[in-house]
Amino acid sequence: MAHKKKPVLIGWDGWISLAAAIAIAALAMFAFSKIEILRQFGYLGIFLISLVSSATIFLPLPGFAVVFAMGAYLNPLLVGIAAGVGSGIGETTGYLAGYAGHGAVERTRAYQSHKKQIEKYGAPAIFALAFFPNPVFDLAGVAAGALRMKWWKFLAATILGKTLRYILVAYAGGTVAGWI
Repeated sequence: MAHKKKPVLIGWDGWISLAAAIAIAALAMFAFSKIEILRQFGYLGIFLISLVSSATIFLPLPGFAVVFAMGAYLNPLLVGIAAGVGSGIGETTGYLAGYAGHGAVERTRAYQSHKKQIEKYGAPAIFALAFFPNPVFDLAGVAAGALRMKWWKFLAATILGKTLRYILVAYAGGTVAGWI
């Protein structure tokens, strides 16, 4: 006789986390439509663009391209730092969604892979997943939240990985612009 899987019940903390993730993603969609205005604000604009582009769950927005382009106009080190910190903070939407409940994605291969890596290696896995371009990094955030990884560890590893990646991206953008 097959056993039925019991539905996962979400507590109040989970509902609050889910509501926060949805609200942040909705705000991100609205704010990203104002990218031309944000770009005029220099490093603060880069921070906001990166935050917004990372806050959308499973909906890629072109923050990466903005960092690449702005590396040609501003100090690439500072562009990378602003983008990495903004992007790291933005990724907390996935973490909050996972903390709230992860039933919608728990059977996907990418989620299972990220979950195993996080269970085995913890924050260093988050760092590696954030550093290397990863179109499904949101699933790492969902897995970290579902595993109840300490929020500050998730945030620190994500910011560090994203910052190092975006510093390289900004320097690449500055270098390519010099060739043109």
